[in-house]
Amino acid sequence: MTSTPFPFTAVVGQDDLRLALLLNAVSPAVGGVLVRGEKGTAKSTAVRALSALLPAVAVVPGCRFSCSPVAPDPGCPDGPHEPGTATERPSRMVELPVGASEDRLVGALDIERALAEGVKAFEPGLLADAHRGILYVDEVNLLHDHLVDLLLDAAAMGASYVEREGVSVRHASKFLLVGTMNPEEGELRPQLLDRFGLTVEVSASREPDQRVEVVRRRLAHDDDPAGFAARWADEEAAVRARIVAARELLPSVTLGDAALRQIAATCAAFEVDGMRADIVMARTATALAAWAGRTDVLAEDVRRAALLALPHRRRRNPFDAPGLDEDKLDETLEEFGDQGEDDPDPDPDPGPDGPGGGGGRPPEQGPQGGADDTGVPPEAGTGDEPGPAPAGGGAGERSAVRAAEPFRTKVLSVPGLGEGAAGRRSRARTEHGRTTGARRPRGALTKLHLAATVQAAAPHQRERGRAGRGLVVRRDDLRQATREGREGNLVLFVVDASGSMAARQRMSAVKGAVLSLLLDAYQRRDKVGLVTFRGSAADVALPPTSSVDAAAARLESLPTGGRTPLAAGLLKAHEVLRVERLRDPARRALVVVVTDGRATGGVEPVALAERAARLFAAEGTASVVVDCESGPIRLGLAGRLAGELGGTAVTLDELRADSIAGLVKDVRDTGTRRAA
Repeated sequence: MTSTPFPFTAVVGQDDLRLALLLNAVSPAVGGVLVRGEKGTAKSTAVRALSALLPAVAVVPGCRFSCSPVAPDPGCPDGPHEPGTATERPSRMVELPVGASEDRLVGALDIERALAEGVKAFEPGLLADAHRGILYVDEVNLLHDHLVDLLLDAAAMGASYVEREGVSVRHASKFLLVGTMNPEEGELRPQLLDRFGLTVEVSASREPDQRVEVVRRRLAHDDDPAGFAARWADEEAAVRARIVAARELLPSVTLGDAALRQIAATCAAFEVDGMRADIVMARTATALAAWAGRTDVLAEDVRRAALLALPHRRRRNPFDAPGLDEDKLDETLEEFGDQGEDDPDPDPDPGPDGPGGGGGRPPEQGPQGGADDTGVPPEAGTGDEPGPAPAGGGAGERSAVRAAEPFRTKVLSVPGLGEGAAGRRSRARTEHGRTTGARRPRGALTKLHLAATVQAAAPHQRERGRAGRGLVVRRDDLRQATREGREGNLVLFVVDASGSMAARQRMSAVKGAVLSLLLDAYQRRDKVGLVTFRGSAADVALPPTSSVDAAAARLESLPTGGRTPLAAGLLKAHEVLRVERLRDPARRALVVVVTDGRATGGVEPVALAERAARLFAAEGTASVVVDCESGPIRLGLAGRLAGELGGTAVTLDELRADSIAGLVKDVRDTGTRRAA
């Protein structure tokens, strides 16, 4: 691996990505960039190359926290700093690994020395290294929740706090936050999403000539990194000089009332939450004007700022596509514009768009409309009910129906105490949460249990020769706090898509319920998987993944019809869980079977399904059956299936959080259920 980075100006295409990064270099107050896109699209390459273009930083000599010599941080742990000489160093880009520990991010405080000597021995972390530079998080959507919370706090306050049992250290931490992510691997929490000032969508070019140039430059760099960088040195110097000039011009840029009205009207038209979007748009438009060498903000600046600052803020739930309706944007700018010939060009330089030209509603086609905004073709015919199912549960297939509106569901959780990845569903032993006890540390001490440590050290004070007021503490006395929090689970949906579920209103309600559970899984940081069964077999529609969006898309396009191979669906789910346990043994599973309990096809299909269900009960796998049976005559087959699974059955109505019947708080453990 070479130490010479790929030149920023040598990146082929990706104009929106490069512009967003440069605008943040001109005005760090814009608030950073989130780069969304498929793998292999130069996301990381462009971000790593940006740091070479940033001006050098003046720092206090010897300060580990990069204090400015002009205005040093009065609370700097290495301070106070006396006025004196300054030194310059290159601007840093600090990378935060997805698997980093809390101590690596915020720094480590030596608790033993703090207790025994009263000394704040502090080793700075990545937030200190990133001060006045770039903090880069690759695969930011996979970052653990507790690290996300620490990152949000530092980004909001411009400072990092490390507190351990009453001993605290604070230092300044202002940085340009840049994150990259592949949406297929899961979405970001809304709180973190809103912290990024701008967002861009990137994808690989489909133009052969451009792809050829990408390969040519990549090979040339790999063969001779220094020589390749030298060939681009003039272009790099020109961009670096332009950044400096734009920074100097920025305070002189005027944001007029007309531009402010357009910004406010645009944010209101797209119904973004809060006022952060308006502020980010204003700063972005100002930076665009400075980058162009102007002192006035034009309508074209406002338009471009909207395309960069709003797509990730207008999303109403995790299943909406990102992007903006550019026609609506142009109409809003024209209606509230007052800049005459400076009105924006219809497409001066397209901004980041989501699939299908952004998140706006596609144009209707004919009286019934074209493909809807989920990509699912419209129903054949206009009636509310499809034609009758073939006799005997044949293989007749009906096209997919739209899901009903999602709703807030009751909490379904796995019984017992797990040790899986941090999340918000089931009880677990975690690094964060309420303290439940103490133990000897296994490896590095991360959370001190002060009372237990003092209790362990107290009997030995005389033999250790304690003379003063301080407590003589040895490493063997230290006790780690045991904590209980919440974990994320694997929620595996097993969905009946057979002919018995095919009535339009019924399947729409079923899809709405599953969509609601998917939304709940997204909020609780679960992995999800989707198994469907119909006809003569079961399919893994989606292997276990963190991308709840992908599960929602597969659900929307799910057709129905045919026989009901319930046993095949359960056996397929059992195999999925077996493989997943090998990959991630600490993550516990919750199986959600969505069916009316009927089983057809083969010899004794009901008995075969019950035998398959008992495999889950024997392994103690938590399960719940969503009973979709409707009509005046109910056979109670879903309840029987839940009993064989060792799980609980709930109806669609009982699944709602506001339902007063069938209260479902937890999936009861196997022993209790089977005894009943």
